[in-house]
Amino acid sequence: MHGMEFRPFYLAREWVADGHQVLIVAGSHSHLRRVQPDVGGQMAREVLSGINYVWLRTPKYSGNGVQRLLNILAFTRGLRKCGCWMFFRPDVVIASSTHPLDVSTAKSIATRYGAKLIWEIHDLWPRSPIELSGISPWHPFMAWLQWAENRACRAADQVVSILPNTKEYLCEHGLDGQKFHHIPNGVDIGEWSAYQPTQNLPRAISEAIDTAHRDGRVVVLYAGSHGTANALRHLVDAAAMLQGHRVAIVLVGDGPLRAGLIDRAKALKASNISFHPPVPKCAIPELLRQADILYLGWENHPLYRFGICPNKMLDYMMSAKPILHSVSAGNDPVAEAKCGVSVPAGRADLIAEAIMKMSFMPRHALQELGESGRRFAVENHSYKSLAQKFLEILT
Repeated sequence: MHGMEFRPFYLAREWVADGHQVLIVAGSHSHLRRVQPDVGGQMAREVLSGINYVWLRTPKYSGNGVQRLLNILAFTRGLRKCGCWMFFRPDVVIASSTHPLDVSTAKSIATRYGAKLIWEIHDLWPRSPIELSGISPWHPFMAWLQWAENRACRAADQVVSILPNTKEYLCEHGLDGQKFHHIPNGVDIGEWSAYQPTQNLPRAISEAIDTAHRDGRVVVLYAGSHGTANALRHLVDAAAMLQGHRVAIVLVGDGPLRAGLIDRAKALKASNISFHPPVPKCAIPELLRQADILYLGWENHPLYRFGICPNKMLDYMMSAKPILHSVSAGNDPVAEAKCGVSVPAGRADLIAEAIMKMSFMPRHALQELGESGRRFAVENHSYKSLAQKFLEILT
């Protein structure tokens, strides 16, 4: 309903289906949601698919400046004050945020009710802002985050990381290695199994893809955010290198760098690339189905040594389409699943070469790569099995 931050919802839905009671407490504003909940007072309650939600009023923000810090502080303060978790006596409290600042409050709640505390790590803060943004580790906010991370490593009964290669780092900050568990992002197999082609795609996108296919061109598609981490400038540069070849590159989505990418394509006279606005989640399967090759890229940054696990990758795999992956990281899901071609990150020339290589592959070979990705996602990333792994951690 609110969109974007799907992992807590899908895990909770599986637990509810198994007979457990689940309460999710979250702030009223997050950049990860397409639709923000309506909170009239200090808090609001809602039930979605049998899951109890409590929304705590938090201020709006954009970017990673002071406004976001105020949002974080408002949530942790509201969590301490209200008794919103008292629908039932919890057996488990899961602290699941980008940052570790709410783990201390979660620990207090767990202690109050004699519950176990699981700290679920989405991202490594302060490591990420220090390495990606160049902020000094001695900055007061970074020092506070480091204190909170160290304390969380010691306080949690178990730690779940979405990123696969974080165990050694966390142990350096006080974690008992036996408490570490890797549970990646997942996919709802049922939704994809029930998928039926829809007409929800905007006409401009369908016409761009149909025209390319009628002209005998291979369609390379990217669908998602247009931000720094998505490294789309390298794909735009590759498009310019492929002028005159039977390739059409289609970008669908929005983000802070979209306008700059369009200007870059114009400056390079890359007429074989088109940009389109984002589509609803229900239209994603049809969008991916119409493409021939799906692209996903990253910047070449040492932070990715801890691993990657993007939700977009799982949608790509479930679409049974071959993937071109531009990556230099501690893991490579495409290589592991044998579902496409991987090249080092940040190399537009190698991206262009890989597109040419894949465009000349027999159709059956591309289909085999796509089916391999789908099998891998079903066998390793079903939310049903991931939710069960979460429960097994406690026993």
